Amino acid sequence: MADVELRHLTTLAAIAEEGTFGRAAARLGYTQSSVSQQIAALERALGGAVFERPGGPRPVRLTPLGEVVLTHGRDLLGKAEALGNAVDRFRAGEGRIDIGTFQSVTNLILPAVVRRLLDEHPRCDIRLSEVEPEDPRLGDLDLLFHDGRIAGNVESAKLLDEPYLLVAGVGAFPDGPVRVKLLDDAPMVAWPTTHHQRWLEATLAKTGAQPRIVFRTTGHETILSMVRAGIGSAVLPWLALHGSDAWSDDLLRVHQLRPSPAREMYLHWPAGRTLSPLAARAIEIAVEAAEDLAAQQPVGT
Repeated sequence: MADVELRHLTTLAAIAEEGTFGRAAARLGYTQSSVSQQIAALERALGGAVFERPGGPRPVRLTPLGEVVLTHGRDLLGKAEALGNAVDRFRAGEGRIDIGTFQSVTNLILPAVVRRLLDEHPRCDIRLSEVEPEDPRLGDLDLLFHDGRIAGNVESAKLLDEPYLLVAGVGAFPDGPVRVKLLDDAPMVAWPTTHHQRWLEATLAKTGAQPRIVFRTTGHETILSMVRAGIGSAVLPWLALHGSDAWSDDLLRVHQLRPSPAREMYLHWPAGRTLSPLAARAIEIAVEAAEDLAAQQPVGT
């Protein structure tokens, strides 16, 4: 068994999936004779045949020995791929980092992280994926942004408390902070009933406000357009409004709420895993970017 190599197992799997040595050779970029030589070397190491060869155009079939070797071989190939990914992630500069995100982070904190990582390590490989807000899982990700803690064996850094703000038409509410109770039965434009929206509406209800949702739509800009049109007000997270024209729009007013609903934003990573230099640097940058954003949060709007 010491003579069995990963390339032999890769070839075995390719032939089993393609049905012929020729198609497997084309898929792997080998010559057919090279594929035959690898299977011959594998069979010598195992002491038995892994394929029945009926000849002609008929596909080859795994022998019972071949089925055993393929089952365990696929496990080994999967572990080899995982090892390669781990090495890729660990190498700084030319390494790889997989980051899970959600919309507000993607718009503001994440660009700062990506820009600075690429400035410091121009050849690094940064891969982003949207996480499922209903059931966030770290899985094979190196880092995961989420508005709250997540279950599992993870470590976390709290980035900031993000307040929700009221956006309304001019004159709809008195200038300055607005008591949440004033939103009770007030017409409102909102997101569909996502994880975040359900949390927000439940939080408002605890303080005595159940707005009358008159229209639901996705996209913060679309919601702002509806507010401009006079359909209703909206309660949106601060990061969604940061950098938008809502603050200077003559048709809109942005108010703080009293008490102010806020969500906690965290960055998570696997506990017990040795962080690559790239992942460790990404955490440092994310914390710094969040501190910069927190300093820009409005006071007394």
